[in-house]
Order: sequence, then C-alpha cells, then structure tokens
Amino acid sequence: MSEPLGTDTFTPEEIEAARVRFARPVTFLMGAAKIEQLPSSDVAEVAFAGRSNVGKSSLINAVTSQHQLARASTEPGRTREVNFFTLDGGERLVDLPGYGFAVAGKKVTKTFQNLGRDYLRGRPNLKRVYLLIDARHGLKKVDGEALDALDLAAVSYQVVLTKADKLRPQSGVETLRAATLKAISKRPAAFPRVLATSSETGVGIAELRAEIAAALSI
Repeated sequence: MSEPLGTDTFTPEEIEAARVRFARPVTFLMGAAKIEQLPSSDVAEVAFAGRSNVGKSSLINAVTSQHQLARASTEPGRTREVNFFTLDGGERLVDLPGYGFAVAGKKVTKTFQNLGRDYLRGRPNLKRVYLLIDARHGLKKVDGEALDALDLAAVSYQVVLTKADKLRPQSGVETLRAATLKAISKRPAAFPRVLATSSETGVGIAELRAEIAAALSI
C-alpha cells in the first residue's frame, strides 16, 4: 500500500466529471428489511457502512448535494434497513445499518446488523464499501470487527474519515490519515487510500465523489 495520501490522485477534469455526475437526480429506491427484499443485482453499487452516528446520512447528502435524500435520525441506531438510492445512470448508493450502538433490543439489533453482513456476502455487483470512521475517535475495537467482516467477505473497502473539521488540532488530520492507512495496510480487502471529509465544510467531498465514480466504473 504505497499510494500517496494526498488528494491529487484525480485530475481536475475527473473531479469536475464526478461533480456533474452527482449533480444529476439521485432518488430513493427502497429500503430492504430482509435479504429476500433486496433489489436485483444487475447494476453497479457502492455501499456506506460505519458506526451509528458516524455521519453516514450527512455524507450521502453531501456527496449528492441533496439535503434530505438520506434522513438522519436523532437517535443513533435507528436505521434498520438497507436503503438504496438510484443515480441518474442507474447505479446505486447503498446505506447499510449502523453498528456499535442501537436503541433497539439486542435481538432486533443483531437482526438488522446481520442483514448488512448478508448484503455484503451476497452482492456480486458491489464494487466498493466506504467504511466511515469518526475522525475525532479514530479506529475503535468495534470498527476492527467490521474490518474483519469485510475482509472475510472479500469486498473491496475504503476508509473515509468523517467530521474532519471537528478534529482538534486540525494539523492532526494528516497524522490520523497516515496512522489509519498504516493500521489497515496488511488487510487484504482494504483500498490503499484514506480520505478525510467533512459534510459541513465540504472538505474531501469532491475527492470522495471521484473515488465513487471510479469504483462504479470498474
């Protein structure tokens, strides 16, 4: 994993093409509460995973420039379905149930978190998973369990640091990116770049769009 940490991986033309692509209509397709309810696997998908309250909904809204596309709950752990959003070209963005905390009972929590695992194992059209990590806290033990599950499923995944604007001091962002990359460097399914983003300030969102566009084209 020797690729650079910088955001100069993509050309200005690729960044702009990704912006235009995600400026087109993105619509909510459906939420699946059971594995048999998943839509057909005939179009490319990328998925977003992470601890509850890591900012998945806010990041999806920032990427698509839509404020209410993915709805964030005021209570962490409320997302109990696999939610699908359709891009103008037919490809899909997928919001997986959060892990690590839930207001539901243990039995219900296990059910919807297992749904996310079943999705990962059974989607041949899944191009990449974006594993979101809160920049204020870094990788936690529960994230390690998610990394293990992704490696076991042999699904390509990329770590995305969220809420980078809230990290103090701000000079620590690059240090955290380097440390996170080192932590996943020997994991077989990990993609060799770590992005730092902020849904509030827009930092890293253009680069994330370009990463997604490239993954969907694989």
